[in-house]
Amino acid sequence: MSEQELAITPAPDLVPTPEPEPFAPVEPPVPPAVVPVSEPLHTTNPWKRMALEIIAGVQTLVSAAVYATLIVTFGFQVARVDGLSMAPTLEDHDRLIVNKLVYELGDPRPGDIVMLYYPLNPEKMFVKRVIAKEGDTVRIVDGRVYVNDIPLHDDYVPAEFRSHDDWGPQVIQQGYYFVMGDHRNNSSDSRHWGPVPKKYIVGKVKVRWWPLQDARIF
Repeated sequence: MSEQELAITPAPDLVPTPEPEPFAPVEPPVPPAVVPVSEPLHTTNPWKRMALEIIAGVQTLVSAAVYATLIVTFGFQVARVDGLSMAPTLEDHDRLIVNKLVYELGDPRPGDIVMLYYPLNPEKMFVKRVIAKEGDTVRIVDGRVYVNDIPLHDDYVPAEFRSHDDWGPQVIQQGYYFVMGDHRNNSSDSRHWGPVPKKYIVGKVKVRWWPLQDARIF
C-alpha cells in the first residue's frame, strides 16, 4: 500500500485575548458649597430708630388733621343735636353728618332737614326742616301749615307735638327759606324770627350715625 502524504495544517496562532481593564473608580459628586447667610445686623441706633418712628407718627397725624380740615371746610361736617326742637325725627344728643357741598351745587328743597346759622345770633347753629322756598306763600291756621293754600303733608309731626298758633299769610322773599322744627310746640323757628337767607344755611343733614341702633340716612 502506498504511503499517503499527510498534509499537516498548522494550528492557527493563538492570539491572547487582552484582559479587560478594571473599572476606573467613580468619585461621588461633590455637593456645591453652601455659603451660610447670616441675618442682617441692625446697626441703627435705637434712639435714632425711635425718633424716626415718632416723626412718621407725627406726619400721619398732621396729614389726617389736614384731610379732616379740608373735609369739614369744604365737604362734610359732624354735628350734634342739642335740644328737642326736631323731635321725634331727631333726639337730643343725636350725632349727624351734614353735607355742605350739596347747596353749593343746588338749592334747598321743602322737606330737607338743614343745619343753619341762627339769624339772631350767627354764632349759634340750629337744625330745622325747610317748609317753603322763595316765592311760596305760607299761612298757619291753628297750627295747620299751608303752602300756596295747600295743606302741608307733615305726618312726621305727632299730634301731641303740634301747635295751635296762627301765622301769615306771607310770601317768602327771594333768596330766603321758611323753616320749622318738627316739635312744633317746642321750637324756635321762622314763625318767631322770620325766613332764613340761603347764605345762612350751612348744609343738608344726610346721616344720623349715633345712636347706632337709630342710624338713618335722610
